[in-house]
Amino acid sequence: MAQVEEAPEPVAAVKASLTYIADADQAPIASSSVVDGRIEYREGDFVSQEVTIHNGRLSEKPFTLDQHGFQFMNHTSAVKDFRDQEEVRTVYYPEMERLMMEVSGATRIHMFDHTLRAGDDQSNDAKWMRETVKNAHNDYTNWSGPNRVRELLPDEADELLKRRFSVIQVWRPVRSPIEEQPLAICDARTIDSNDLVKMERHRPDRVGETYQLVHSPSQHWVYFPLMRDEEVLVFKTYDSDMQSRSRFTAHASFEDPTSPPDAPGRISIEVRAFAFFGPD
Repeated sequence: MAQVEEAPEPVAAVKASLTYIADADQAPIASSSVVDGRIEYREGDFVSQEVTIHNGRLSEKPFTLDQHGFQFMNHTSAVKDFRDQEEVRTVYYPEMERLMMEVSGATRIHMFDHTLRAGDDQSNDAKWMRETVKNAHNDYTNWSGPNRVRELLPDEADELLKRRFSVIQVWRPVRSPIEEQPLAICDARTIDSNDLVKMERHRPDRVGETYQLVHSPSQHWVYFPLMRDEEVLVFKTYDSDMQSRSRFTAHASFEDPTSPPDAPGRISIEVRAFAFFGPD
């Protein structure tokens, strides 16, 4: 009778390098010559820093959106082909709207974009996707969060900005499991305001702003190894509530030292939305 191989013990944490802004006394700029936001030029001093990234699957207590800035969940999508833009908008957006409303308690969700990303993959499918981001960053700042509402919902912005709102993102593997360049996410409670450095994002159609992260040993990083396409990571990248414990949730992809050398390239999708709270 053939012996059944036992599954290897899960690792509690890995050591990996993330890219940080070198110091807070900078005004970095990223530029793109195309509207989709592919970075073609970056100005600023960046450094590679080895950090410990903890296995979130082994956490005794669940992570929550309100407390930690992120939440790991099971969610099965009806989407057959995430490369089909129309199917993503007509099937996936409503699915994510319901999920975000359930997780956040928001009374209104406004989906506004999605991005497919590919890691070290040279297939034809991956070549038109955007690259993974290895800089420790947060997508919105105190300025760019509200400004994005004004850009996308100009007729309602004045009234909407009187309410509490968040920017919520959902990250999902498209090719699973994720064996290469998984997503690391930082417990929002461990990010100090002094760790956040504004970076201007220059595009042909607008100027945006993100936060780049300065390294601090206080930052607590987490990942969920071998994520599958029925699993999602929901996280906040802006919260207008100044008293919130999780206003900004930095994240980055990283080279997992446990990845097999022949691991298939990562392909993932992330969606972003405004979550408005209070009477609608």
